[in-house]
Amino acid sequence: MSREECRVEKPVELDAGVRQRLSWIDLALLLLVMFLWALCFPLIATGLSSSPPLYFAALRSLVAGIGLLVPAVALRHPLPRLPRLWLGILGVGLSYTSAGFAGMFLAGGVVSPGLASVLANMQPLIAAILAFFLLGERLKRNSLIGLLMGFFGIVLTALPGFGAQELGAGFSGMGFIVLGALGVAVGNILLKRIAGQVDSLMATGWQFILGSLPLLALAQWFEAPSSVNWNWSFAMSLLVLGLGGTALPLLLWFWLLRGAELTRLNTFSFLTPIFALVISAIFFAERLQWIQVAGIALSLYGMWQVSR
Repeated sequence: MSREECRVEKPVELDAGVRQRLSWIDLALLLLVMFLWALCFPLIATGLSSSPPLYFAALRSLVAGIGLLVPAVALRHPLPRLPRLWLGILGVGLSYTSAGFAGMFLAGGVVSPGLASVLANMQPLIAAILAFFLLGERLKRNSLIGLLMGFFGIVLTALPGFGAQELGAGFSGMGFIVLGALGVAVGNILLKRIAGQVDSLMATGWQFILGSLPLLALAQWFEAPSSVNWNWSFAMSLLVLGLGGTALPLLLWFWLLRGAELTRLNTFSFLTPIFALVISAIFFAERLQWIQVAGIALSLYGMWQVSR
């Protein structure tokens, strides 16, 4: 085994690589990740008009995986050697990608934006509980208060999105959202466990490829491949979503997990729906209501409590 492979796969102690404070570079990358994830919403809405949800989710994952593995192979990045690391990558693929993407795409058009935003943003709270038991991350009083403030801030920003559709959404749509949130939370735990032990490009690329396989199987079973409308708009949405909205932010996220606590980083996930609201206000002339502004302020204060 080469020296590089030994360096990449050497297990690291959890506390040894955890920084007490986030640097300005960390904060800038976190803002970029959340902004890119926020841009996914209009791209997903555009793509779903041309493709069934499971096929679209599988194609998004495949594009992201190929987009990461091509440069990884070209640059001769090392493959993971240990079976437990491959099991970790597979676990990330099945949870973060398969369950997370399936829940997200199946809920589109079934659950209103307000309810979807609230349920999806349970993910940082779920991950914080799992991180306490599985990663040994202590949730201090200020951090817990900050997490709850961030979540209730999102509830306030989502209130105008609640409507009559909530009554007819049923438990299936809400179940899809909860499935996606659980999948992402478990996936983040597994990502944190293997961070620093595998090459980032290889790990994130392969988890997307492995995670796309169940999505493809489900799409083949429940949907028709011929129903995908391969027009120029769909192709561009898929390409931008797969590379810019999926591959790049998860690669940066995985890199950030190597040196900071998951709970601290995950609190910034509350920025994603906030960025989506701001984008809608700037580019689609949607006016922010005072309760949404109050919710944004509350979420930002909560994130500050956790990150400081």
